[in-house]
Amino acid sequence: MSVSILGQRYARALLQLAADANAIERIQRDLRDFASSWAESRELRTVFENPSIAQASRATILKELAQSAGMHEHTRNLLLVLSDRLRLSHVGEVADAFDAMAEARSGKVRAEVTSATELPAAYYAELEGVLQAATGRDVVLVHNVDPSLVGGVVTKVGDRVFDGSIKSRLTELRDELLK
Repeated sequence: MSVSILGQRYARALLQLAADANAIERIQRDLRDFASSWAESRELRTVFENPSIAQASRATILKELAQSAGMHEHTRNLLLVLSDRLRLSHVGEVADAFDAMAEARSGKVRAEVTSATELPAAYYAELEGVLQAATGRDVVLVHNVDPSLVGGVVTKVGDRVFDGSIKSRLTELRDELLK
């Protein structure tokens, strides 16, 4: 997860509003759902990135989307601000930053696990237990698949990376042989 400065600024303001409204989880879910829709829907992006569509029309569309999705008013207002400032394309960054800040606030730590193929649920459960014991905090696992790893697992917890991938081992072996 890469969190931009822009994402952090909007997320920090939204988190404060969410905490005051006691709605962090709901707003987190709303924001993540919209960010997913944004990433998956070319039509949605086209509407908001098309300069020939008036800002008032975009605002109306966003309000209707928020109402039909049952979004919290703070989520809706953030989306309106992003749209007004032509930054709606950064909603994924804001959602990532909000997730990280909300997890840190609740004492959780995010661990990104990347493997060459999808692993069994039992593996993730065991890894979560090991990481909780190692960090002393609740762990939120995020699973990713990257076939270029060939095999093995890369785990990132905060700023620490534990690279057990075959790709990494092959690179180390190549470097050693070239010395």
